[in-house]
Amino acid sequence: MTNPATTTPFAAGRFIKEIGRGKKGARSLSRDDARELYAAMLDGRVSDLEMGGLLLAMRIKGESVDEIAGFLDAAEASFSLLAAPAASHAPVVIPSYNGSRSLPNLTPLLALLLAREGVPVLMHGVLTDPGRVTSAEILRELGLPVAQSAANAAAAFAAGRPAFLPIEALAPKMARLLALRRILGVRNSTHTLVKILQPFSAPALRLTSYTHPEYFTMLSEYFAQCAPADRGDAFLMRGTEGETVANPKRANRIDWFHAGAAQVLVERQPPQETLPDLPDGSDAATTARWIEAALRGERPMPPAILEQVAHCREVAASLRV
Repeated sequence: MTNPATTTPFAAGRFIKEIGRGKKGARSLSRDDARELYAAMLDGRVSDLEMGGLLLAMRIKGESVDEIAGFLDAAEASFSLLAAPAASHAPVVIPSYNGSRSLPNLTPLLALLLAREGVPVLMHGVLTDPGRVTSAEILRELGLPVAQSAANAAAAFAAGRPAFLPIEALAPKMARLLALRRILGVRNSTHTLVKILQPFSAPALRLTSYTHPEYFTMLSEYFAQCAPADRGDAFLMRGTEGETVANPKRANRIDWFHAGAAQVLVERQPPQETLPDLPDGSDAATTARWIEAALRGERPMPPAILEQVAHCREVAASLRV
């Protein structure tokens, strides 16, 4: 039987009235109101006109910590959480929604290095992005299949491989909102939410990134004040072209959030005088061949990525304990 709560049209005008008064006049929603609103958006109960107004108003205003927390509550309730694999480490979750334009996208290298250490790795993201090289494209060049279901992901974990779940397979309702960028031409709150998802039913380590300083402040407050402690930990860093992998040319600052407390694991470093031997980042096949050579020991591993792997391995092991 269909649940009327998920099919009844949702009147969003009262929410637009709060958030749509411009950057200075707008008021933020409570966590409960944000959860109710985003749940209706995910269920398709908001009209197209109201949806456009909501997304653009929030884009102008910017999300508050309570709004992000409420949105994420609704988002994670909209899909079936994954069972954590039986392993000595908690899973590491790596969102990959940006790809790269100039620097090589070495997110797959990070995932493969962690998997080689016995750490279950779930990557999720988009398959393609015009003008960018995505992790999914590189993984395909490496001969690693894209998972299409939770069962496929579990099989990859059992085989000691990282699993890549497209957002359409992981959280299809979120994928629909994410795709609205192609219509509106601008990002919406879902682009932030997919980068902080914790899709497992057990504790996991989330690798998250930001691109603008205001998001560092907002996400730091979220992980310190609102993220449930029983859902695991998070690493927060400035993205490398938006990806959650250490910059191979210089280490990014990494903040670790555990049980409401923050600790700086890695300090930001100045650019190296001698740049590492890196592939041309504009081609998935070239990046894949370089990653294979690095894994065989034929190319030097970027030290910043090795340091990131070591921190991930240590925290993932502590979460399992």
